[in-house]
Parts: sequence; C-alpha cells; structure tokens
Amino acid sequence: MKGVVRLVAWCLAIALVALPIVGVLRGWFAAGRWPVTRLTVQAEFKHVSESDLRAAVRPRLGKGFFALDLDAVQKAVAALPWVESVEARKRWPDTLQLRIYERQPFARWNDRQLISRQGLVFDAPGMNDLGDLPELHGPDARLAEVVSFYAQTQKAFAGTHLRITGVALTERGSWSIGTAGGAQIVIGDREQAGRRLRRFLEVYPQLIAGHTEGFAYADLRYTNGFAVRWPDAAAANAGGSPRT
Repeated sequence: MKGVVRLVAWCLAIALVALPIVGVLRGWFAAGRWPVTRLTVQAEFKHVSESDLRAAVRPRLGKGFFALDLDAVQKAVAALPWVESVEARKRWPDTLQLRIYERQPFARWNDRQLISRQGLVFDAPGMNDLGDLPELHGPDARLAEVVSFYAQTQKAFAGTHLRITGVALTERGSWSIGTAGGAQIVIGDREQAGRRLRRFLEVYPQLIAGHTEGFAYADLRYTNGFAVRWPDAAAANAGGSPRT
C-alpha cells in the first residue's frame, strides 16, 4: 500500500514539473518564432498563374516554422482550378516547399467544362483558348461511357483520312460523331453502333472516290445501308427507312 502511495506521489510530482515545461515549449514553438518567409515551387506550369499561387499561399506564410499548417496550405493550393494535386513540405529554418501537378486537359465536356486525363470534370478559366481538344457531349451521369465511345471511334477510323473531333450522346440514347471537316455521322443506339460503323467503313473508300471535298452528313440508321449528303448535292439514300 505504501508503495502505491509513493508511486502516485512521484507521478504527481513529475506532472507538476513537466506541465509548466510543456507549456513553455508549446508557447515557444507555436509562436511566431522562425517565421516561414521563403517559398520554393517545383512544377511545370502551363495554366496555373504565379499570382494565383501566391495569393493562395501568402496568408499562410509569416507564421512560425512549427506553427505552419501544411494541410491548410495543401488545401488552399489544391483549390486552384488547374491544380491536380500538391505536396507541401517545410525546410528548416524558413522555407515552404511545394511540388504541384497541373491538370492535363483531355477534352471539352458539353462546351462548358473540361475533362482531365484522369477522367475528372473541372471548371477552368480560359478553356476556350486551349485550341484543338475533342468535343464530347452527353448526360453528366454517362461521362465514362462517352469517353469510352470516343476512344472506340478513334480506333475504328484510324485507317481512314477522317479525323474524329468529338462524339455526342443525346438524352434519348442516340450517338453521333463529328469530324475535322465538319461532317456529322449519326449512328443511333449503342447496340447497333459497332455493326453500323463497320458497314460504313467497309465501303468508305469507294464512297469518297471522286469526291475531293468529302461528305457533309452521313446517317447510318438504316436497315441495310446508310444515307450520305454531299456538300453540293442532295442526300443519296443507300437503303430503306432510318431506324429510330
């Protein structure tokens, strides 16, 4: 019993000595001592501006080395439109180090957003100045399906001179393809898409023979053929009534 009392007394004594020391140390390290005043950035920027980055980081600088909240810094930088991810570290005695990975745009989505190469949709300023990006359209819930179909059409048309610039899916489930020459290819439902495209591509070399300007519109929704409209002529029907 005496041993227990003695142990409790020793614990109380140590606590009474340690608590003031911990309090002093917390005040020492959490105060504005050794302020972080330098910023180094490792990144390859095309769209993230220096002014936006500094505006996100500046409010966090000036704090003590041990008081600087790296999580808050990362969240502030990651909130910038073009930032994919960010790593933040401190280097003694006064430096904040950032490694930033910028989003790589893959395509435009419904004329108002961008799709990154990681498959994420994001808003970004200056998206209309990005130049030649695929134009993808469809319901937001079917984004992955639209991207997949675009990749399939790229492979399907790889052996032709047609360059696919985008695909579209309507709310009713009808697919269409856009080309660099401005032509539109209407396919219809997804289940028939593969067969209809193969049928079209099998005769495509003969179809364009003698037509240097290319076609303006192709409707593949026919039972046994397709219809083509040329820029300077009426539509030529290659088979029965279009499927709906």
